[in-house]
Amino acid sequence: MYTCMKATFLGLCFLVVSAQWSYAQRNEGTPPATSDEEQELLDLSREKWLWMADRNVDALAELFHDEAVFVHMGGTMTRDQELGVIRSGGIHYKHAEIQKASVRIIGPTAIVLNTIRLDAVVGGNEVTNPFEVTEVYVQQGDTWKLASLSFTRLLGQ
Repeated sequence: MYTCMKATFLGLCFLVVSAQWSYAQRNEGTPPATSDEEQELLDLSREKWLWMADRNVDALAELFHDEAVFVHMGGTMTRDQELGVIRSGGIHYKHAEIQKASVRIIGPTAIVLNTIRLDAVVGGNEVTNPFEVTEVYVQQGDTWKLASLSFTRLLGQ
């Protein structure tokens, strides 16, 4: 009897683990936002990528915090430097394919993580890179301002 119960218990454990693994495999990518505020940030981040592709410097200037920092593979930039390089076409973020996105809100700060495949023109050269992009937003009144944008190139992709 003990052996039968043990086998049943192990079978049940295997079934639960298999179901969870199967569910996780079907739901890869962006987890659903759990609040309106999280969804607002995910939408804002997605819209930012479109503004960057369109070189909509006016919308980006409104989004970027005055003290924002931008971390690229080749160095860091201030808000004005980032806007200038987008305006001049020194960097043209042509298309960001968002493969996964998540948001975590900690008080008046939000961290958005995006796994992307970025097509860009940098210094006249067209490049495609896989990145994990960390966006840090701070709340000012009723709006979110982008305080930091950091690109980490993913290896082996």
